[in-house]
Amino acid sequence: MRKLISIAALAIASQFALAPAVLAATPQQERMKECNAQAGEKGLKGDERKAFMKQCLSAKKDGRAAQQEKMKTCNAEAGKQGLKGDARKAFMKECLSK
Repeated sequence: MRKLISIAALAIASQFALAPAVLAATPQQERMKECNAQAGEKGLKGDERKAFMKQCLSAKKDGRAAQQEKMKTCNAEAGKQGLKGDARKAFMKECLSK
């Protein structure tokens, strides 16, 4: 009986310990969720669904790469112009919003 109670207590404690890890969704999980929902709305199945999911999941990465490239370009331009402080902040804000 003692052994059963201790096993049950251990099982319950492990559920509470693992709960935060399950609740926190990673950005990759969020992308999967969004792409999966879009594929479901379009009624895609089989190879069409696989192709769509591959494209959808890689498209998000391209968006990040484009943003990083824009950041590099704007940063380099601000450096060429010798901008500092508030002038640099204003330039970067305008450059990145294009």
